[in-house]
Amino acid sequence: MTRYARRFAQLGAGALLAASCLLTSACVAPVGPVEVTRFHAPDLARLGHGTIAVEPAPGQPDTLEFRAYAAAVLRELQRVGYSAPLPGGAPSEQVALLTLDRQTFRPDRRRSPVTVGGAGSVGSYGSGAGLGLAIDLSGPPKDQVATRMFVSIRDRAAPPSATALWEGRAVSAARADSPLAGTSLGSAKLAEALFKGFPGESGQTIQVK
Repeated sequence: MTRYARRFAQLGAGALLAASCLLTSACVAPVGPVEVTRFHAPDLARLGHGTIAVEPAPGQPDTLEFRAYAAAVLRELQRVGYSAPLPGGAPSEQVALLTLDRQTFRPDRRRSPVTVGGAGSVGSYGSGAGLGLAIDLSGPPKDQVATRMFVSIRDRAAPPSATALWEGRAVSAARADSPLAGTSLGSAKLAEALFKGFPGESGQTIQVK
């Protein structure tokens, strides 16, 4: 297992817990907020310029759904200053490794209406992130779709053990019958939230509505 894979495995449990918290919030409205956490190296001069390509992280299937999210991520990377390499030309200077996870849940409303908290760590930098959201028990439960996106920006020439230049995680939840639960709008919303204010404040968790 690569160092990147180990870091993401450590992230996974906390991110899924955060997603479940967002799901309980999504019972109140068809679309929940996007929880975003970013980490970056102290030297920001290497971010936001040059060529970059979005590629599947190790273990990530290259599906049609993944490609839609990858295209949304690339659009945002171009918006913050990067450019895509020319087709058939030299490889990109940097690579954005993308991991995507989408799951459908039905919220459990048998529990007491209490506030739920979640926490997790992201990437190379080891800081924690958490949130608390209240559960609304009114009305019948609806299926919810939780989406988790994780992006790691690296120098292509750097060894796999090297620290990433930037890492970010975005988690959102939407009611299954909401347009934002679909790939087209959902990918745009998640990518826009993840790169809002790029590179962002390292170690800070924000909620983007």
